[in-house]
Amino acid sequence: MAAAAALEAVAPTGALWGLVQDFVMGQQEGPADQVAADVKSGSYTVLQVVEALGSSLENPEPRTRARGIQLLSQVLLQCHSLLLEKEVIHLILFYENRLKDHHLVIPSVLQGLRALSLCVALPPGLAVSVLKAIFQEVHVQSLPQVDRHTVYSIITNFMRTREEELKGLGADFTFGFIQMMDGEKDPRNLLVAFRIVHDLISRDYSLGPFVEELFEVTSCYFPIDFTPPPNDPHGIQREDLILSLRAVLASTPRFAEFLLPLLIEKVDSEILSAKLDSLQTLNACCAVYGQKELKDFLPSLWASVRREVFQTASERVEADGLAALHSLTACLSRSVLRADAEDLLDSFLSNILQDCRHHLCEPDMKLVWPSAKLLQAAAGASARACDHITSNVLPLLLEQFHKHSQSNQRRTILEMILGFLKLHQKWSYEDKDERPLNVFKDQLCSLVFMALTDPNTQLQLVGIRTLVVLGAQPDLLSSEDLELAVGHLYRLSFLEEDSQSWAAALEASGALATLYPVAFSSHLVPKLAEELGRGELDLARGDESTKCSRHLHCLQALSAVSTHPSIVKETLPLLLQHLCQMNKGNMVAGTNEVIAVCQSLQQVAEKCQQDPESCWYFHQTAVPCLLALAVQASMPEKGHSVLRKVLLEDEVLAAMVSVIGTATTHLSPDLAAQSVAHIVPLFLDGNVSFLPENSFPCRFQPFQDGSSGQRRLVALLMAFVCSLPRNVEIPQLNQLMRELVELSCCPSCPFSSTAAAKCFAGLLNKLPAGQQLDEFLQLAVDKVEAGLSPGPCRSQAFTLLLWVTKALVLRYHPLSSCLTEQLMGLLGDPELGPAAADGFSLLMSDCTDVLTRAGHAEVRIMFRQRFFTDNVPALVQGFHAASQDVKPNYLKGLSHVLNRLPKPVLLPELPTLLSLLLEALSCSDCVVQLSTLSCLQPLLLEAPQVMSLHVDTLVTKFLNLSSSPSMAVRIAALQCMHALTRLPTPVLLPYKPQVIRALAKPLDDKKRLVRKEAVSARGEWFLLGSPGS
Repeated sequence: MAAAAALEAVAPTGALWGLVQDFVMGQQEGPADQVAADVKSGSYTVLQVVEALGSSLENPEPRTRARGIQLLSQVLLQCHSLLLEKEVIHLILFYENRLKDHHLVIPSVLQGLRALSLCVALPPGLAVSVLKAIFQEVHVQSLPQVDRHTVYSIITNFMRTREEELKGLGADFTFGFIQMMDGEKDPRNLLVAFRIVHDLISRDYSLGPFVEELFEVTSCYFPIDFTPPPNDPHGIQREDLILSLRAVLASTPRFAEFLLPLLIEKVDSEILSAKLDSLQTLNACCAVYGQKELKDFLPSLWASVRREVFQTASERVEADGLAALHSLTACLSRSVLRADAEDLLDSFLSNILQDCRHHLCEPDMKLVWPSAKLLQAAAGASARACDHITSNVLPLLLEQFHKHSQSNQRRTILEMILGFLKLHQKWSYEDKDERPLNVFKDQLCSLVFMALTDPNTQLQLVGIRTLVVLGAQPDLLSSEDLELAVGHLYRLSFLEEDSQSWAAALEASGALATLYPVAFSSHLVPKLAEELGRGELDLARGDESTKCSRHLHCLQALSAVSTHPSIVKETLPLLLQHLCQMNKGNMVAGTNEVIAVCQSLQQVAEKCQQDPESCWYFHQTAVPCLLALAVQASMPEKGHSVLRKVLLEDEVLAAMVSVIGTATTHLSPDLAAQSVAHIVPLFLDGNVSFLPENSFPCRFQPFQDGSSGQRRLVALLMAFVCSLPRNVEIPQLNQLMRELVELSCCPSCPFSSTAAAKCFAGLLNKLPAGQQLDEFLQLAVDKVEAGLSPGPCRSQAFTLLLWVTKALVLRYHPLSSCLTEQLMGLLGDPELGPAAADGFSLLMSDCTDVLTRAGHAEVRIMFRQRFFTDNVPALVQGFHAASQDVKPNYLKGLSHVLNRLPKPVLLPELPTLLSLLLEALSCSDCVVQLSTLSCLQPLLLEAPQVMSLHVDTLVTKFLNLSSSPSMAVRIAALQCMHALTRLPTPVLLPYKPQVIRALAKPLDDKKRLVRKEAVSARGEWFLLGSPGS
C-alpha cells in the first residue's frame, strides 16, 4: 500500500518535471500555460513547481536561470490569488535576491514581482521592501520598454493596495520614483508615469524637498510634441499625453513658482501648438491656485494674454486666451482676503481697464472688439469683477454711442453694451439697490429706444436683443419703460414681412410677455384687438389693399405674445371671436384669411403645450368653438354665408385639423377622457349639447344620412381621436370603427372617405394586440376585397388598403406583409397601378396629421429599413416579370422606397439597384424622375466609386432632364450635374467640353432658381481638372 501511494505521488511530479524541462531546455512556450492550469486545478502546488525548477534556478548559465524564473513568473501571474502568506514571503525574498542577478534574468524577475504585487495575501512591509530593492538594484531606464512598463505597473499596484505603507517611506518613495522615471521617452510608459505622479500629489504622498525635482522630471515633456506612427496598434494620441501631463502640472499650487514662468515663455513663443497648450494649462491651473501663487506673475500673464488676443491671427488662440483671462479673474475673485492683504483682484482689473478702455474711444475703432472681448472675459468671472468693469466701461460706451452718428458704429457699440448686459444675468443680487445696472437704467433705455427707431435694420436688431436682455434683469424696467417698449414692439410688428426686424420683434414680444404678462395684457393686447377690429371692417368692405398685410401681422402678433397663461386667456377668445365674426356673413372672408386665423390658433396651441393648465384651457375653449363653427357651416340653409362655404374647403379643414391635433396631443389621459366623452357622441349620436351656440336647424349625423358637408367634418374627428394618448378609452369604439369603414368606401365624397380611412388607420395603429384588433382588421380586409372588385368604390377601397397597410407597417404587425403584397399586386392594375406606385411614397413618409409619434402612434424604429428588406426584392422581381406598359409603376414604387431610405442602408445595395434607378430616369412620369434624382444626388457624394462606373449614362440622362418641362426636375437634374463633379476627375474629364456646352442652355432659363443652379453646376465643371480644384 505504501509503495502504491509513493508511486502516485511520483507520477505527477515526474509529469511536472517533464513540462519544466520542455519549457526551460526545449524553449517551448506552451508548457507554462499547462503548468499554470494544473496549479489552478490543484494537481500541483506552487512549492512543487519551485522544487521542479530547482536545478534550473541554480544553473550557472544565465539564460537557463532566466527561463526557469520566467516559467515561475508566468505561473504566478495566473495563480497569484491561490498563494498563502507564508509562500508569498518566501517568494518575495527569492525575487528580491534575484534582482542582483545577471541582466538577462531581470525581466523575468520583474514579471514575478508584478504577479506578487497583485497578491491579496501580501504581508505588511513587503511592498516597501520590494520597492526599495527595485530602487537600489535596478537601473530602470536601461531596461527595454516592456520591462520599464512592468516596473510602473508594480508601483501602480502597490499604490492602489498598500498606500499607507508606501506613505511610510516618506520622501524617499518620491525620490526613488523620480530617479526611476527620469529620461522616460516611450508614450505608453509616460501615460502610466504621469498617472503615478498625479496620484503622488493628489493622494498627499510626501514630496519633501523634491518638489522642484518632481516638476522638472515631468515638465521636461511640456509642451507635448508627439505624432503617433501610422497604423499604431496602441492607439495613443497626442491629446492623451497632453491631458495626462496637464493633469500633473495643474494638480498642485506647489508647482506654481516653476510652472508659471514656463507657461509665459511658451505663450510668447512662435509655435501655435505651444501657445494653445500653455493657455489651456494656465486655465486648468487657475482651478487650484490662489492669490499667493499668482501674485508675482500677474503682470506678465496679463501682458502675454493681452498680446495674443490683440495680435493673433488664430481664433483658437484668442478663445483660449480669453478663457485663461476668465479663469485668472475667477481665481483672484474666490480667494479669501485677510484684512491687511492687498486686493489683487482690484489691482488686476484696474490694469485690464487701463490697457483696454482707451481703445474703446479710438475713432477708427480698430481694437474695439479685442478690447471688449478681454473686458467681457474678465467681467464674466465673478459678480465683483462684473460690477467693477461694467461700472467703469458702461459710462464710456454710452458716451461713445452718442458721439458717433453713423448707424454701423452705433451698432458696434450697442453690441458691446449688450455683451456686458448679458454677463449681469449670471449674478443675482439680494438687495435691489446693490444692482449696478440700476444707475444706468434710464440711459440704457433711452439708447435702446433710439436704436429701435433708427432706420438701419441691423441697429434695430441689436436694439431688440438688448431690450430683451434688459427685460430679463429682475425689477429693472419700470412700468413706463415697459409701456414704451411695448409700443415700439407693436410698431415693429407691422413692418414688412420680409424684414428681419419684424421677425425679431415678434420673438422679443414672446420672450418679454412671459416675464411681464400684465404689461403686455394692458398695453399690447388691447391695441391688437383694436387693429383686429379695424381688419374686420376692412374685410367687410372688401378693402383688398389693406386686408392682407395688417390683418395677417395682427394675427401673428397675437400668437407670438401668447406665451403666458394669463395672456392666452385674452388672446384665444380674441382669435376665436374673430373667426366667429367672419361666420356672421358680413365679411368677405377668403380661404387665406381663415387659414391665417387657424395658423395663429395652432401657434398658440403649440405654446400652451408646455403648461398642462394652459393646454387644457386651450383645448376646452378652442376645440368646441371650432367644432360648432364647422357643424354650423355644414348645415343646409337657404342663404349660405361666404365663410360657411369657406370653412368646408379642403385647405381650411386641413388647417383646423392641425389646430385640433396640436391642442390634443399633450392632454393628460384624465382630461383627454373627459373630452372624448363629448366629441365621439357628437359624431355618432349627434349630441351637440357641449358646443357653444348649439341651436342648429337640423340634426348633425355625418355617418348616417348626413349631407356631403357634414361628412367632410369627419376630418376633425380624425384630428381629435388620432391625437389622443394610447391609454385613453374611446367610447362606442365598435360602432365608430364600423361607421368609419363604411364611410371610407363611400364614392360620393373623396375628401370624407379619405379622412375616414385615415381615422380608421390611426385608431387601428394604437389598439393593443388581441381579439378586438383582429376583428377590426378582418372588417377592413373584407371591405377592401369587396371594394376592389369592379365598381364605383375601387379608388376608395384602395385608399383604405393603403392607410391600413401604413398603420400596420409602422407597428410591425404580421398582417402588414400580406397587405403590402396585395398593394404590389395592384401595380399591374391598369386603373389603380399609378396610384399604387405613389402609395409606396406614403408608406415610407412621415405624416403630419395621423400616425405620428407626436400623436402617440406606435411607430417602431427602423420601420423603413425593415420595409426595404422585406419588399424591395419582390418589387425588383415584379419589375422584371411585368409587361412593358406597367413597368413604370414598379420603377416609381421602387424610386419612392429608395428615396426615403437612410443612405447608409442603401449604399451596400447600390450596385444591384443602380441599373433600375437609371432606367427610372427614362420614365416619362415627372414624379418618378424627381424622386429618382433626389435619391441619386446624395449617392453621387457618398458612393463616387460605384457611380463612376455609370458616368456615361448619368451625364446623358442628367443633361436631358435639365431641359424637362417641370421646373423641379430641371433644378434637381442640375443639382445632380453639380454633384457629379465629386466623382474622380480622370473619369469626368472626357465629358467636360460636352457638359459645359450643354449647360449654357439652362443659363437662359426663364426661372431664376433654374439659372442659379445652372451657374453653380457649370462653374464647377469649368474648374474641373484645374490646379487646386
